[in-house]
Amino acid sequence: MLKKILFVDDDASLLAALQRSYRTQYEFDTAMGGEEALERIKASGPYALVVADMNMAGMNGIQLLERIMILAPETVRVMLTGNSDQQTAVNAVNRGSVYRFLNKPCPPDVLVPVLESALKQYELQQMEKELLEGTLTGSVKLMSEVLGMVAPEALGRGQRLRDAMRQFAIFIGATPTWELEVAALLSSIGYASLPAGLLAKIGSGADRTVEEEKLVRNLPQVGHDLLIEIPRLKGVANIVLFQNKAFDGSDYPAVRCAGEQIPIGARMLRILGDRLTLESEGVVRRRALDTMLARKGVYDPRLLEQCFLWTERPLIQQRASVSPVRTVNLRDLKPNQTVAVDIKLIDGTVLIGAGHRLSPMILRRLRNHEALGELLQPAAAQIFQQDDNHGLMKDSLTVV
Repeated sequence: MLKKILFVDDDASLLAALQRSYRTQYEFDTAMGGEEALERIKASGPYALVVADMNMAGMNGIQLLERIMILAPETVRVMLTGNSDQQTAVNAVNRGSVYRFLNKPCPPDVLVPVLESALKQYELQQMEKELLEGTLTGSVKLMSEVLGMVAPEALGRGQRLRDAMRQFAIFIGATPTWELEVAALLSSIGYASLPAGLLAKIGSGADRTVEEEKLVRNLPQVGHDLLIEIPRLKGVANIVLFQNKAFDGSDYPAVRCAGEQIPIGARMLRILGDRLTLESEGVVRRRALDTMLARKGVYDPRLLEQCFLWTERPLIQQRASVSPVRTVNLRDLKPNQTVAVDIKLIDGTVLIGAGHRLSPMILRRLRNHEALGELLQPAAAQIFQQDDNHGLMKDSLTVV
């Protein structure tokens, strides 16, 4: 792990002394003042550690460290100063989030242990970050795979919502984009808790009992409770919880929350989800917008307008122009291909719905059904190129 240090001071002789003293022990750069330090960070960063003098001409040390907190938040910060008053130390800690505060002159037997400790702190931070990111990525992948095995239609819908959410977020400048995408992908994770019979009813559109309707209505809460236990997914969990909440505060969950108190991701997801449902029922863009405008108090009006400004294309993937058709064996299907029509079992049950992007676990499930002789065969496939403006996979597959 690269661990570079940047020493910042407006005293050239001091920087030269640091070069002579520590050039064999550490990899480091020097900067004459705050402005040069910021340029160094932009050009040669990131640095594991910045050691800055407090009293510099122009930009002082606290001002510099405040800027570094924004420009390079993972960099560990140490302050050196000849001014040892308490208020300076307080400002350095509170405004610059310094790791250590040292007085000048600082002899090697004091400075070197601090440098070693700060570099160790940076290493620990990076290890924790990698661990969290690995845990997060693995958790999201596992949950999407489980949802795909239990309720492939729900995962297919989540995949389409994720693609739409990504582009919608970019269009309006909503952040963090990754959080919005994960929330859209896992918006239906609660479906994994439903009995198979109820999932079949949902898929077929059959009437549901009062008790079954209560279970369906509570799915966002179930999804929230699953996600809230995973590190860094609190924001995702709250978006999932409030995805059906109306802008005027009605609908579920039954907590007092309305307008911009509702997470923006949940407001976006409510709009995208309802638009996707209307379009899947064959409602064209203009009529979909009129229908949603007529639902007073349901949607954030500003976001609703922006959603229909963002794209005139339907959120449902459409088949491209005519392409060569060939017969495809199951073994030729690949992860990340998108099926354009339903894949069915012999009894007519839809196993994988149109628009579903294939994952390794879904492919395994298909092969298991094939091994039992339950999958309709042979499968004819049409490979074509999709426009990627909406984050859709370019390699799409029609299975008929």
